[in-house]
Amino acid sequence: MAMQQASLFEIEVKSPCIHVCQSGPRGYCKGCLRSREERFYWEKLTSPQKLQVIHLCALRRKKLNSKKIQQQEKALLAEIQAQQLDLF
Repeated sequence: MAMQQASLFEIEVKSPCIHVCQSGPRGYCKGCLRSREERFYWEKLTSPQKLQVIHLCALRRKKLNSKKIQQQEKALLAEIQAQQLDLF
């Protein structure tokens, strides 16, 4: 009975899907960053589990963005160094 009552008060958690459904090299969706299992079982997850998945996706996005920024910094530094060498 407690389970039934709890499910009555669960909030609806919408899917983080942004309709860019392609798997990246590590198996995560390029759009929402969910794993294959997280996408496949989304409808069977409880609201708290869905919120955990969304949190994981946010952490994955932050990590991915951090890597992109590091790559941009390296490219910019290499460009600056190449320009400086042209001065000599």
